[in-house]
Amino acid sequence: MLKHLHIQNYALISRLDIDFGEGFSVLTGETGAGKSIILGALALVLGARSDSKAITDGADKCIIEAEFDEGIIRRELYANGKSRSFVDDSVVTLQELKALANRLIDIHSQHANLLIENADFQLEVVDAIANNEMEKSDYTAHYEQYLAAVDALHKLQSLAKKSLQDADYIQYRHKQLDEAHLQSDELEELEKEQYQLSHAEDIRTALQTAVEALNGEQGSAIEALRACRIDDAAPELQERIESARIELQDIAEEAERKLNHTEMDPERLAWVEERMSLLNELLHKFSAENIDELISTRDELAEQVNRLDSFDFDIEQAQKEVNVQKEILVKSAQVLTKSRNAVVPQICERLTDGLKRLGVAHAKVEIPITATPDFTPAGCDEVQMLFAANLNQSLRPVSEVASGGEISRLMLCVKALIASTKGLPTIIFDEIDTGVSGNIATQMAAIMREMAATRQIIAITHLPQIAALGQTHYKVYKADTTTRTETHISRLTDDERIMEIASMLSGNNPSQEAVANAKQLLCCR
Repeated sequence: MLKHLHIQNYALISRLDIDFGEGFSVLTGETGAGKSIILGALALVLGARSDSKAITDGADKCIIEAEFDEGIIRRELYANGKSRSFVDDSVVTLQELKALANRLIDIHSQHANLLIENADFQLEVVDAIANNEMEKSDYTAHYEQYLAAVDALHKLQSLAKKSLQDADYIQYRHKQLDEAHLQSDELEELEKEQYQLSHAEDIRTALQTAVEALNGEQGSAIEALRACRIDDAAPELQERIESARIELQDIAEEAERKLNHTEMDPERLAWVEERMSLLNELLHKFSAENIDELISTRDELAEQVNRLDSFDFDIEQAQKEVNVQKEILVKSAQVLTKSRNAVVPQICERLTDGLKRLGVAHAKVEIPITATPDFTPAGCDEVQMLFAANLNQSLRPVSEVASGGEISRLMLCVKALIASTKGLPTIIFDEIDTGVSGNIATQMAAIMREMAATRQIIAITHLPQIAALGQTHYKVYKADTTTRTETHISRLTDDERIMEIASMLSGNNPSQEAVANAKQLLCCR
């Protein structure tokens, strides 16, 4: 329940504080007094879109605070266009604020009557009466799974189509790399061999010179060291000489082995250079830095080639998954449809009875549910409320046959019906009485007062019949200061209330008859 509303620096309101009570409250005031300003401020604190132009001229920010049984909601709007939202002094996002507000209060504005013509709203009404949140949640989960399966199938089909278009190219590229029999570090080894083969003559000459110098028949270094004996004079030096001789002997043998294996082989050199050319060409063609990258590309292409052969199977499996999810979704949709069909007769009966109570004596309402061509986020059902107000009048969509007054009455009946099943603590009606008067207005007020037995109802009205049935009466008015005009609100005493209703009946300076009529209306509460 809304207990208190505080507004500061909003439009024509510099500061306003008002307490609200239980039951049925009414707000009245002349056109332009500021009722819509108060309602706009309340909508803002409940998460409506902010506009810095609404801030009172000269103020840096405006504050709207609403106190409910469940806690305090505050919205601060700054001149730079930014805003902040709080719940019990904790900062919340606008989305979180709206989610909370939707559980606390419902504001039915004048324009909301047009919702009755909207098919989505009509379906929401059916769902509210059906109390089918579990069925809707189950359907939504299966709907998302179905969409995911369809999406996976479409992506696979698209990939298969593209891959098949590129199949020859993919296979050609893979064949190039596969037939190259790539080996890691091969290019480095080939470069070494190419150098040795191309410089074989120079290498042999150098090796031959080294062998002859170390181990030749005439004056070889090894033999000279072997003949050097100075053990007694310098034993340590003799040990080093012997070590050097052994090392030189080993070097000479290694050089001779290499000499014997170093040959001029033009054919091998040609093959090595051709192989290196191939590898360098592949590196350039595939934009690779080394052979390892070429091997990785080859393996990726191999997977694509293998995938070409498996697309048919994968697509078949994906289609099976779509079929499974569709079957599950169909069953879930049928359960949801059943929940809706089950309450349609009750809805039609209660709306018809309510309309008759509000003076539409021959009212008829039907809500046929038809199947949609495909699955939708809300199920497979489409509703269109049909209405007839007169005898021998065929049922037609509400938007085609209902007058403004009939739409107002129908919307009130819908709200009363929803309120009986939905636990909203507070409902605000902003001139839902448009297009009605007299006894019909009294009946509308009676319905709102009945609704107020289990929740807080606040009605903004221009009709004295509705104002008179309110349990608490507030008046919105303007007053001038030396510098500006401001909007105020006050709770009326019994005497003030008589004069306000009398003014609503006959205008300013009401006659004694109007005052008497006002008293009579108030006595009938």
